[in-house]
Parts: sequence; structure tokens; C-alpha cells
Amino acid sequence: MALLAVAGFAPLPYSVARPGQTTDVLGPYGGDEVINISGAPVRKTSGQLRMVAIQATAPRVDIRLADVIGGYFRADRAVMPKEAVFPPGASDAQVAAHNTADMKKSQNAAVAAALGFLKKDPDRVKVKLKLDDVGGPSAGLLFALGIVDKLDGDGGGGSGSRDGGGDLTGGRKIAGTGTIDADGAVGAVGGVALKAQAARRDGASVFLVPKAECESLRDAPDGLRLIPVTTLKGAVHALRELDNGGPVPAC
Repeated sequence: MALLAVAGFAPLPYSVARPGQTTDVLGPYGGDEVINISGAPVRKTSGQLRMVAIQATAPRVDIRLADVIGGYFRADRAVMPKEAVFPPGASDAQVAAHNTADMKKSQNAAVAAALGFLKKDPDRVKVKLKLDDVGGPSAGLLFALGIVDKLDGDGGGGSGSRDGGGDLTGGRKIAGTGTIDADGAVGAVGGVALKAQAARRDGASVFLVPKAECESLRDAPDGLRLIPVTTLKGAVHALRELDNGGPVPAC
């Protein structure tokens, strides 16, 4: 009994994650637009493209046995080994710096992928992304889609059209997650089940998810349509078909 009592109060090497914030990359954040574009006509958009985050307890936070047990029985919590969430041995400041660096790389890749998809000259079209207090690489896909929507919408306006046809969102609240590389390939991320909960909580009706993560979303929230993607091109095509009533992939 003494050993059990000690185990109950001893810190454990886990982190508890929960649904975090969602942010519309088509809108303002912290007093400025998330996506700022110069060197090309920019569309006025409607609808939302919401990137989604999870919130995990910091490395310095002690997790007790009760936290682990409580997290196991709650659908809106996930208990994970700290080393699966944070670099081993890193302080809170080092984790923040690591996440910021990952976000910056993700933003650069998203710009390259979007401009490459639209065949825009990166020496003429300049894109600045501002979302400083959310770290990690998992917003890459949504950043890229936001750039595409602001420059080209659903592609129905033809080359050089200021309106660019209709909105890529179709006026919907669309959320999603996924890394992206400069060639537009979408990669897997962590915590997709929690992110789906955050997306539905904040009013999204569609959730774009890396195809490899579909298995993690068997218990997705009611009313949230899951669309698996593997590339930026595929994500754009799926959103166009969704608005046109065409065939759209599903998890």
C-alpha cells in the first residue's frame, strides 16, 4: 500500500494533451492578417480555413497517476510519453524555440508549394505569414490553401482575374491539419482525433486530414465531414468538387 501511495504522487514521464485553438488563416490574428500578399491581385474571401492545434502540458509540468487515469477515460484527452511530444531533455524555452523553428520551416514550404501550384513567380509575388504564438509544422497545408484561395479562389475566374471565381471554401468553415513540403506533398501529424474535436467545437463542417491519419479518426465528431488528402493539388481538387457536388474522397 505504501508503494501504491508513493506511485500515486510521484511524477510520471507523460504529457496530457487536449483540443487546442483553431485559427482562420484567411482572417486577422493579433491585429494583422495571417496571410499578407504583395505583387499580385488579392481576392476578398468568404468562409474560413481554420488551422488546428492541440495543447499539451509543458515538460516541466508534473503528471501524476490520477492525471494518467483521468486522461485514459476522457475522449477529449490523450496521454502520451513526453518524448513523443517534446525533444528529450529540453526545457520549456527550448521546446518553444524548436516549435517556432518548425513553424517557420512549415510557412516557407507552404509559400513555395502554393506559388508552385499556381505557377506564380516567387520573385514577383511575395507572401508573408504571421502566426507567431502557435508552433510546429502541422499548419502547412492550411497556409498553402489560404494562399491559393486569396490568389485564385476556386480557379474559376481565369488567369489574372481579380475575383478568381468563387471561394475555395464555398463559404464554409473548413478546418484541417497536415504538414507540407515545397512540392506540395502532405504529411502526417499527431493528435488528429483531438484536432477534429477542436475543429467541430469551433464550427467547422469539413476537416481535411492526411490520408495516413484516417484510421485515427474512426470516432470523429458528428457533423464533421472527413476528407483525406495526400497533396496540395488533391486538397484543392477535393474542395472544388465539394462545392460543385462532385465526388469527394472520404475516410
